[in-house]
Amino acid sequence: MTRCGFVGVIGRPNVGKSAFLNKIVGQDLALVSHKANATRKKMNFIVPYETQDCISQIIFVDTPGLHHQERLLNQFMLKEALKVHQDSDLVLFIASATDSLKFYEEFLKLNQSKPHIILLNKIDLLTQEKLLQTLKLYQAYQDYFLAIIPFSVKKDENFTSLLSVIHTHLPHAPFLYDMENLTDSNLRDIFKELIRESVFNNLSDELPYESEVQIEKVFEKSDFIKIFAKIFVEKESQKSMVIGKNANTIKRIGKTARIKIQKLTEKKVFLQLNVFVQKAWSKEKEKLKNFGYDIDLE
Repeated sequence: MTRCGFVGVIGRPNVGKSAFLNKIVGQDLALVSHKANATRKKMNFIVPYETQDCISQIIFVDTPGLHHQERLLNQFMLKEALKVHQDSDLVLFIASATDSLKFYEEFLKLNQSKPHIILLNKIDLLTQEKLLQTLKLYQAYQDYFLAIIPFSVKKDENFTSLLSVIHTHLPHAPFLYDMENLTDSNLRDIFKELIRESVFNNLSDELPYESEVQIEKVFEKSDFIKIFAKIFVEKESQKSMVIGKNANTIKRIGKTARIKIQKLTEKKVFLQLNVFVQKAWSKEKEKLKNFGYDIDLE
């Protein structure tokens, strides 16, 4: 007997959704940054779970954080998250243990009928006494959620408890993917995200939010990979900042991304990055579509 279904991973920006998913599959596939709103598109993570009489294929769907901003790119990101919520069999709402309940209350306004589990993340930031107080506050809403599970990405506790609860609430259905797969994203998309992660983590202020990465070419051999990628920004001044004095910044971006790609592929990686200006790309619909953000924004 098999179960299979989609679990939409929902929460405010920078709550640890992507870090949780990387942890659960054991690979750095999703972009992780201390900056909010780094995730722009959904990404599927495939996790098997087995009991004595049943095997589940749990398909976690990473989403952009729930937020409201005027820029067209941010509107796309919000619609992407809401569509995942709508299409999922089950929702995993991730909250930081240090958050006020207002984020969960806002989620409940959005979530009228979809069954959901609360994952209370970053519990390592709380004392045991404070954690118990926080759990008690959430218990006031126990009629709305299936379970609440304390969790920390820094530890391996409660993984099995979470997967067990999800397993029991997935529909009986055949698997959609090969059980060896960790994701249905292709390598080019993963390379792009790892380069974007390096951009986010090596540049400050608003610049990362006005940058985009395109993979131009990939050549793969048995023992090495060559990747040619373009980084786009919106202003000439930003291009200079990305390159940096004596090209030090772009070298640092490339080195950080290359190390992660080598770890993922277990091959030597040659990564060439070039920087271009595409004015107002994050604010104009047609330019967004050219970068693959082709959802109807009307």
